[in-house]
Amino acid sequence: MVREINFDGLIGPSHNYAGLSLGNIASASNAGATSAPRAAALQGLGKMRTMLALGLPQGILLPHDRPNAEWLRKLGFSGSDDAVLRAAWEREPALLRNAFSASAMWTANAATVSPAPDTSDGRCHFTVANLSTMLHRSIEQDQTFRQLRLAFADERHFAVHPALPGGLGDEGAANSMRLGQSHQAPGLEVFVHGEQPVRGSAGQVFPARQHRSASAAVARSHGLVSGDHLLAAQSEIAIAAGAFHNDVVAVANENVLFAHEQAFADREAVYRSVFERVPGAVIIEAPTDRISLDLAIRTYLFNSQLVTLPTGGMALILPREAREEPAVWTWLEEVRAGDNPVSRLEVVDVRESMRNGGGPACLRLRVAVSPRAEAAIDRRFLLDERLCDRIEAVIEQEWPEHIAPDDLGEPDLWHRCRAARAALLTALGFVEGEL
Repeated sequence: MVREINFDGLIGPSHNYAGLSLGNIASASNAGATSAPRAAALQGLGKMRTMLALGLPQGILLPHDRPNAEWLRKLGFSGSDDAVLRAAWEREPALLRNAFSASAMWTANAATVSPAPDTSDGRCHFTVANLSTMLHRSIEQDQTFRQLRLAFADERHFAVHPALPGGLGDEGAANSMRLGQSHQAPGLEVFVHGEQPVRGSAGQVFPARQHRSASAAVARSHGLVSGDHLLAAQSEIAIAAGAFHNDVVAVANENVLFAHEQAFADREAVYRSVFERVPGAVIIEAPTDRISLDLAIRTYLFNSQLVTLPTGGMALILPREAREEPAVWTWLEEVRAGDNPVSRLEVVDVRESMRNGGGPACLRLRVAVSPRAEAAIDRRFLLDERLCDRIEAVIEQEWPEHIAPDDLGEPDLWHRCRAARAALLTALGFVEGEL
């Protein structure tokens, strides 16, 4: 039996609101605010505990080394770490803000994953996302590759591919979905891309962050045949409204596609392919006259996790913002009462992540594995309540309580962020140099 494990990114001690992500409305609107890294990490850990309480397996991916002085050295700064960071803050503060970003917490962008039932060699394949469209995110690929190679090292069950060349923008699983009768049945993998830059209502130009050629390259690397995957264009209307990734307007699980009416450029073609290739497919669509794109994006309704419960049926793991909007919650209760597999609505508080542009689904990477493959995963990346308690203690002790914009130039904060990450790695049993 194949079951799905969600690997959540733990929000790092450098979590701040620098507003680095073009096209991400929440990130831009909160730029310059004071962040709360400790609260953010505890909120994310609380979501992981919720998944465990539902009887679902839960994994974790770890914060990256921040601030990243080594990356700044590649840009011509030299000296000790402190000297590099100080020079960057004084001469090119925008570069230091990029080197400080904690955006690796959104592990839906860590990689694209194809489970073993879909691939030609019967292994679970990962391709690390290059995230080349955004400077602060393009820094992540090397550390992400190291983590995935460590967590999924057994090559009998897993293949971890490095990132694609930077000219092919690839944003990972946030722009791919999988549908099938079950996790263990061969599925249809849907890769969603942007065709070209899109002009927003205020005249700003949003880049096409997922390239079609990148999605096609990932499908080839994973050994997917033409009947097993679909390349679909995202709606330009959705991109212009702030849906910078497909997972802001659509999510899938087993035979269910949960999407906004305006998610795809050719809605009818996508739905036709789903019904033709996925036996028993169910599409739950939010009509525009009930849920506007603005409302869907503001509440991150479709950035919910859609998961299969051990007891049967499916649950939507929703951000608190969706519960607080009456029009959204009324529609969701109609969905739950309707003739479809969604039987539970579970609300989580990830407010700190939401303010920086990422909801529940942004924080997780889905990996479906057989029992033998699951047994081959490095156990340090798999959670239980005891390990959650250990992580929580480190967060309470080590994570900064607040970070204001000017704090990024303070050596005390640089040292604290590094010490916090080191304490976490030690608590989880990692040795120096592994990550």
